[in-house]
Amino acid sequence: MHYRFKLATVIALATTAAAGPVFAEYPEKPVSFVVPFPPGDVEDILTRMIADKFSEKYGTSAAVVNKPGGGGGPFPGAIEVAGAAADGYTIGSFVMDVPLVGPLIGIPPLNPNPFEPVGIFVAYPMVLATRNDAPYQTMDELAAYAQDNKVSLAHFGAQLTPTQVTFSMASQMGFSYGSDAAFDAIDCNTFASGDTDVGNTSIQLLLPCLDDMTILATLTSDRLPMTPDVPTVGEIRPELLLGMWNGLFVHKDTPQDVRDKIAVVAAETMQSDQAKKFAAQTGAVAYWQTADEAAAQIEADMVVMGTMAEILGQ
Repeated sequence: MHYRFKLATVIALATTAAAGPVFAEYPEKPVSFVVPFPPGDVEDILTRMIADKFSEKYGTSAAVVNKPGGGGGPFPGAIEVAGAAADGYTIGSFVMDVPLVGPLIGIPPLNPNPFEPVGIFVAYPMVLATRNDAPYQTMDELAAYAQDNKVSLAHFGAQLTPTQVTFSMASQMGFSYGSDAAFDAIDCNTFASGDTDVGNTSIQLLLPCLDDMTILATLTSDRLPMTPDVPTVGEIRPELLLGMWNGLFVHKDTPQDVRDKIAVVAAETMQSDQAKKFAAQTGAVAYWQTADEAAAQIEADMVVMGTMAEILGQ
């Protein structure tokens, strides 16, 4: 009896060894979605919806971690994701600038680009705004006014894509801003306090005071439903047609099955009534673009980035 027990044990151990090590199925511990900006904007709220859906679907804690950085780098949240293990437990929710700009502006952890997209989930309602009482209410009027007057510009970082588009449009229209400054948040208070004349921001941050604001142009692929009479930058300067988006990114060494599980949750979230309602309320466009589609989008955006670099002499 004792001999048979020992023999069974040896066989069981041999079988286990032959089968290889047993790994826990992803996810089996808390997951962090890192947003490298302050809470409250479109990407932050939609990422929180994805995290909630992730917890619900897989029964594992998932939360958004905000890493305010401002100023177009060094993208502390992105650096944290780049330095984390490539296991899907630290996921980046990044604006397009992280994969497009990060590798180009001398940030070692982001050069070469360590990330690959899981997918893109929202198009930003980015706008160029001013107060209703400003002495210019269109881009042409702003261009004329700026010839003899200094106009200040607020943005989220000089090297960020929306800001580069704004600078490029000004250059193509024959003017430049008298001064510019980076802010972590550009909202109603920014304009009410007189901190800026013109702001490059998300229309969602201006909803409480939208009646007091004039939208000069939208930095979107198509006109926003909230401001159907306002032209896009691409309509004003076709060579600058560029929509702003946010996507989910992981380290390039992350296993495919882990990426697939993240993508399933994100796609289901963007198709939910909650996400669609939020998008309608904020002017954002919630959707799901697969990893391959996102990679193609990034490649096309790089062409426009090259055009802007030529315009700005970079």
